[in-house]
Amino acid sequence: MNRMRRSERLRKGFLFGVSLLTLGILAAQQGPLTSAQGPSRDAGETVARPKKKAEPPPAAARPKRNPLPADLPTFKAESNVVTVDVAVLDNRGNFIPNIPRDKFLILEDGVPQKIVNFGPSEAPMTVCMVIEFSNLYQQYWTESWYQTLTAAYGFLETLRKEDWVAVVAYDLRPEVLSDFSQNKRTAYEAMQRLRIAAYSESNLYDALADTLDRMKEIEGRKAIVVIASGVDTFSKLTFDKARQIVQTGGTPIYAIGLMQALREWYDARGAMGPIQRMDFLQADNQMRTFAKESGGMSFFPRFYGEFPSIFGQISSSLRNQYGVTYQPTNAARDGKFRKIKVQLVDPQTNKDLRVVDQKGKNIKYTILAKAGYVAPREVE
Repeated sequence: MNRMRRSERLRKGFLFGVSLLTLGILAAQQGPLTSAQGPSRDAGETVARPKKKAEPPPAAARPKRNPLPADLPTFKAESNVVTVDVAVLDNRGNFIPNIPRDKFLILEDGVPQKIVNFGPSEAPMTVCMVIEFSNLYQQYWTESWYQTLTAAYGFLETLRKEDWVAVVAYDLRPEVLSDFSQNKRTAYEAMQRLRIAAYSESNLYDALADTLDRMKEIEGRKAIVVIASGVDTFSKLTFDKARQIVQTGGTPIYAIGLMQALREWYDARGAMGPIQRMDFLQADNQMRTFAKESGGMSFFPRFYGEFPSIFGQISSSLRNQYGVTYQPTNAARDGKFRKIKVQLVDPQTNKDLRVVDQKGKNIKYTILAKAGYVAPREVE
């Protein structure tokens, strides 16, 4: 009897366990239990319900703007000022300071202009070195090759840590070796490529035009230092076209003509014919013209010892300048070229200003300024 009761209890317990297992399997298949009011959540849990997006009011309900009167007058304001960086140097290339404002006379197309802003300033330089490097004159381990590298590396050493410098080499076409940077090490590493030239062409005009176009958007004190023979062999541009680009480029050019002593050495020994001699004279004249009409300077050293003084003059003329701003009397927006001439005059006599040194002796001075600018065009 006891054995039968025990078997009955075991059978009922087994059936109850099977029922619980079946309910668990069904619950896992159907997922969590839900109610008619929405998803279930634990105590303290909230359900974020999406908010209705605010709709704009209909067009009829929006406030209307009052129309402008047809006879309302319109006004148009135009302001055009010209800034000229002027450097006044003595016969040794040193900057002459402390020149008063009333001593400066600005002429635009021969008409005197009223100066509205004036002041001396000193600023870092932004210089692009344009170096001729072709098989025409820079063949490996020749005298002109050595002179080119001496001038280029020597100028880099004179720059300060706040100056910006870029390096461009040209033969058949210009190539940017290093972009503008204050790290001179970048320029030194880029110039390691100046070892063996690739082409025998020297396209100076195209190189200058390309560099001037790249420097148009640069603000502040900027200049191009050209280290070249000045000979152009195969440029797409003519000299006249290149000269116009230089005049309107707004960037002074400092030209260093190479091979001066070497040319004289060959000429003295009859190794240079009249055509070649004329080519070199024309090359010097081109370099001199580009420098003068852009507001820069030109140098034609014969000895290596002249390089330090040349670099000093370039630095002095770029860092120390007078900023002169005037509003042109000719307000026509015709896109024409306007010539600029800067003079130092005595206001009482209207004659050229006499500058003397500490001993009362006259000082011959040179005024460096851009030759002109292109007037803006009318914008419809």
